[in-house]
Amino acid sequence: MPKVKTNSGAKKRFRFTGTGKIKRHHAYHSHILTKKTKKQKRNLVHQAMVDNDNVKQVREMLCLR
Repeated sequence: MPKVKTNSGAKKRFRFTGTGKIKRHHAYHSHILTKKTKKQKRNLVHQAMVDNDNVKQVREMLCLR
């Protein structure tokens, strides 16, 4: 039986908290920042949790069934 490989894009983008939740970064914070307000850019810096609807998909990409 072949090895099950972790999705290499997912392992770069997601981290786990101590309680097992999955953290993610906000989108829209990499370029074209001049037209965004300071408040918007500041709020995009913080990490967020993966939504409950997407947790199953992310866990499958990370080979954690």
